[in-house]
Amino acid sequence: MEVDWPFAKPVREVPAGGLPTLRRKAAECRACPLWRDATHAVFGQGSSRARVMLLGEQPGDREDLAGKPFVGPAGRLLGEALDAAGLQRRDLYVTNTVKHFKFERRGKARLHKRANAAEQAACRMWLAAEVDRVGPDLVVALGAMAAQTVFGPGFGIVAGRGRWHELPGGVRAIASWHPSAVLRKRGRDRALAREDLHADLRRVAAELEHLRG
Repeated sequence: MEVDWPFAKPVREVPAGGLPTLRRKAAECRACPLWRDATHAVFGQGSSRARVMLLGEQPGDREDLAGKPFVGPAGRLLGEALDAAGLQRRDLYVTNTVKHFKFERRGKARLHKRANAAEQAACRMWLAAEVDRVGPDLVVALGAMAAQTVFGPGFGIVAGRGRWHELPGGVRAIASWHPSAVLRKRGRDRALAREDLHADLRRVAAELEHLRG
């Protein structure tokens, strides 16, 4: 099977099975070294009939321990933004570009480290399978890694967020700030980024309402 997006180069070997089967298979994935130090593979969550897919970057410390995407402070901020937009997380499919936590140790702390290009590429078969099984109408790319996975390596989150883009198959996609990036900002910059995220998710809610007729 060949999935036309969200990759510049289509993924030609997409794992078979429904979402529960894919989750089990991803937990056993050894395609890159990240599994060695991770606690859990963090697969997507949500309905196989979801019309909206939220795509984040990679799991953090809390997600790795829980085995679930978008928990902890970033998950709470995302939940607040979804609530403000009138979106219910239970109606969405939420996942990440990379399924294992990459980190470096500083004493007892595990500090997030960006997955490299090879590690991201190794995970794309799982995302391709999720896209194929869910078949979303709308995709929300949260953060630069997710946005570049969807739109290509030249996409800039600062200039490109907040606008709809057409993908193959009639899928529409939009990029916004990752909640963790919002939390890393300070003062007025954080407030502005939070407003951007809320506004972008309101755009998603309006588009979803339009699709529902």
